[in-house]
Amino acid sequence: MARRKKIYEGKAKILYEGPEPGTLVQYFKDDATAFNAEKHDVVDGKGVLNNRLSEYFMTGLNNIGVPTHFLRRINMREQLIKSVEIIPLEIVVRNVAAGSISKRLGLDEGSPLPRPIVEFYFKDDGLGDPMVSEEHILAFGWASQQDLDDIVALALRVNDFMSGIMMGVGIRLVDFKIEVGRIWEGDFMRLVVADEISPDSCRLWDVSTGQKLDKDVFRRDLGNLADAYTEVARRLGVLPRNTASVGKPTLIN
Repeated sequence: MARRKKIYEGKAKILYEGPEPGTLVQYFKDDATAFNAEKHDVVDGKGVLNNRLSEYFMTGLNNIGVPTHFLRRINMREQLIKSVEIIPLEIVVRNVAAGSISKRLGLDEGSPLPRPIVEFYFKDDGLGDPMVSEEHILAFGWASQQDLDDIVALALRVNDFMSGIMMGVGIRLVDFKIEVGRIWEGDFMRLVVADEISPDSCRLWDVSTGQKLDKDVFRRDLGNLADAYTEVARRLGVLPRNTASVGKPTLIN
């Protein structure tokens, strides 16, 4: 079999040239990073879980009419996605004060926010992904005003969907990050949710106990990251409920 062409490698994923024009293969690694990769480890099975969980969320969004780049899962670690032009922004939606917003505004972690807050960060690891305003985005041409309006609408729809799904299994969606890409169809352009949606890109707290079930487990040395992600997958039905927490989980097709 011919060696695949690598298009891009990030901290948690690798993109390969896809089997058809306009497609890519997205491979999920077991690497766990925090603090702009200053903290790094390899967590056995993490890529498998994130691949399956991202498939679950992206499929759900596609089914309710929120467009994504996801086409189908190929195997335990890979999925077929549409090739998109990524807008160089990370879009964060916050429902509860946690992380950087608590530090910036002096809010107690866990304080409910008055409404979902959408923030923008410029995608540049070398700069630490700095927070930017709509004025910066428009001035530097990263997106148009119409793009921004559409991005906010997409992000809030994702928030509604994810909040409901998570609350149904006893998990509070504290915040999450998405990326958005442009797909061109002739002269027509549309925006789609891209990258991934997984516990790597969300803060997830157990509703009853406040237990963290996301990457903060790794950031703050709160336990085993694979155990936390396995619990999320189990509650959502991605894993059988009687499955023991293991490094290489058996997933439901």
